[in-house]
Amino acid sequence: MVTPHQQVFTDLANGLGGSPRTQVAAVSLDSPYGFQENADELTERIRAYFDESVGREVGPIRFRSSAEAEADPARHATEMAKLRAARWVFAGPGSPSYALRTWVDSGVGPALHDRLSPAGGGGAVVFASAAALTLGAVTVPVYEVYKVGEDPRWLTGLDVLSRATGLTAAVVPHFDNAEGGTHDTRFCYLGERRLQMLERDLPDGTFVLGVDEHTGLIMDLDSRTARVVGRGGVSVRVRDRTTVTPTGSTVTFDQIADWGASTPRAVAPVAASDDGIDGTGAPDAAAVDALLAAGDVVGGVRALLTLESRPDSDRATVSALIARVGALAATPQVDVRSVIAPYVELLLDLRRGARNDKRYADADTIRDRLNALGVEVRDTADGATWHLDDEGDA
Repeated sequence: MVTPHQQVFTDLANGLGGSPRTQVAAVSLDSPYGFQENADELTERIRAYFDESVGREVGPIRFRSSAEAEADPARHATEMAKLRAARWVFAGPGSPSYALRTWVDSGVGPALHDRLSPAGGGGAVVFASAAALTLGAVTVPVYEVYKVGEDPRWLTGLDVLSRATGLTAAVVPHFDNAEGGTHDTRFCYLGERRLQMLERDLPDGTFVLGVDEHTGLIMDLDSRTARVVGRGGVSVRVRDRTTVTPTGSTVTFDQIADWGASTPRAVAPVAASDDGIDGTGAPDAAAVDALLAAGDVVGGVRALLTLESRPDSDRATVSALIARVGALAATPQVDVRSVIAPYVELLLDLRRGARNDKRYADADTIRDRLNALGVEVRDTADGATWHLDDEGDA
């Protein structure tokens, strides 16, 4: 996610009237993991990541518990002043329920709302993992449900998303998690059964906004558009209906709201090509084939990602289209690696989704087709890697 982080910083600096390299006042909240014994280590790792990988200075804000804040109100006031002055605010791993308990009546919520409001002068809120869960109208207490075994329930969230965009949702990261192996850990470790239980208790007009792992959703409040970046997709789920927007796509807030409504209109996603969108706003197999035939491989792969996610898709047709994309990936005659890399990565995203869904035949088809074309796929503990004949790993 280094490139998306850098882009947000650049866009923010440009919007504030500076150069792309302007150092925006940026802070990181430690509240979500404040209960952990290694909190200091996590703070340092976050600081080092943004300094060394992203190339930006991010100052830590210490707010690990309400009791700690009450014990030293002067220091807490100083930390809150830093938060209100920052233009870019980050929070990440830990426990969403602990973060909410720490932030209640603390001024953190209003500070985030102010940062994203026009009157606040502009800024960015970048929340990941546990912190992302708190952005919605309601929040899942992940630790309590998955680790302790408590009944699934919703907590009241910060509702930053609704106040900034008008979208009322429960934000669920780690949407495609597959760590469970023999048991379902999708939907941030809830699994299908528990997510269905929770969906029955969602407030009226609220939908699930799911973000896959290694994936981000960048929401531009000025243009009212949202762009999917990273490896996976973003899902809008309303009980038994899910609309998936693949990486590289841009959609409007109105489209997301429509997909999240109980009785949505048919709305086509905004993409590089609008060809081949059926009446439900999703591409069909003929549309994917037409895009590939026209040479729009990127558009074809994006459409294929959406088609592959649909439960009514014919698996044999999807497999055949995957094989066709694999063949196209090997046809360029100049600068082969730079040209085919995006296609190979997208095919590996398809393969990862197939493995997560236990569709191993489709996953093997992708791997075998790439191998036959001289793109060797290797599975490692950190995920799949690939390389061309006589070249190093990629």
